[in-house]
Amino acid sequence: MAERAWPSFEALFGRAPTVRADAPGRVNLIGEHTDYNGGFVFPIATPQRTTVVMAPRGDRCVRGWTRDVNDEDRWCTYEIGRETQTGRWGDYVAGVTAALRAAGQQCGGFDVRIESDLPLGGGLSSSAALEVALLRALVDAFSLDLDPLTIARIAQRAETEFVGAPVGIMDQMAASLADRDAALFIDTQRLAFERVPLPSALTLIVIHSGVSHRHAGGEYRTRRAECVEAARLLGVESLRALESDDLERLTLPEPLNRRVRHVVTENARVIEACEALKASDGERFGRLMNASHESMRDDFEISTPEIDALVDVAQRAAGVFGARLTGGGFGGSIVAVADVASANASAAQIAARYQRSIPRQATILIPPPTTAA
Repeated sequence: MAERAWPSFEALFGRAPTVRADAPGRVNLIGEHTDYNGGFVFPIATPQRTTVVMAPRGDRCVRGWTRDVNDEDRWCTYEIGRETQTGRWGDYVAGVTAALRAAGQQCGGFDVRIESDLPLGGGLSSSAALEVALLRALVDAFSLDLDPLTIARIAQRAETEFVGAPVGIMDQMAASLADRDAALFIDTQRLAFERVPLPSALTLIVIHSGVSHRHAGGEYRTRRAECVEAARLLGVESLRALESDDLERLTLPEPLNRRVRHVVTENARVIEACEALKASDGERFGRLMNASHESMRDDFEISTPEIDALVDVAQRAAGVFGARLTGGGFGGSIVAVADVASANASAAQIAARYQRSIPRQATILIPPPTTAA
């Protein structure tokens, strides 16, 4: 079947664009549901990106078009200063301009075309990539004075306050600050970060389970509320205040005790994983990934049968040191760390075995499927 020809910016808006910007998705290597608890995370940028082309307008109207939704829903239109939530993809665009105004930054109207090769609901933060790419374009189009960390903070505000997804700041910091060759160790309480190069002998495998997720409601919101309640009962500002030694003396009802145990032990795993990566110790890093998945599955309860099956297949594959769910959970993708020499063959083997056991289509995202054996 011939690939569909998508309309250009010129065809959509009758003029040429003046600005182009993009931003990557992210794979979180370890450190899940720790960012909104003030903890540690360890993401890396994906090769897949969201691209924005734009031209300012002479009024306050915004006209947006995206390639990445159903035909009947590709357009969004609104006026700067009159952003309203619609429950559609345009909320991410409107959320960005509303958050910009709230931050004291002014922009005019614009036409924008958006496309992405990040899978929606794949656990690779397609929403943060859109927000950051759009902000980068607006910085250029309207000569705004925003550094990468401020861009991340405004993008998070757009998603939490306007879209209504109770996410931490990891996704937006990764989209704004991370690259493909180094993981980004982030202390989300201090908003401090360090780039840790990925050793040449190791590489990543990322596979979409075929089960999409959505963060704007449901169980993700419940988990965050449980963490807030646990912190209140323990009399701490956030679960970041707790150390592994504190777990033995804590008394909390189910399931809050297990939610706290996940966050505290996951923070410790992130710190150790950063040390392992610096030492090029794939086996140690893999053990930590495996332990992280067990904690997400049993203590935080954010996995699914399909994800568990895919992780199990990956953990037993040749050349793989460890594997885990990546992202907020309830579907999405898994990440594995593997020997670079066998990663393509390992990825193809994992996808094939998963599809034989689960009636879902596995999609290899990293390494790209065109290079898989």
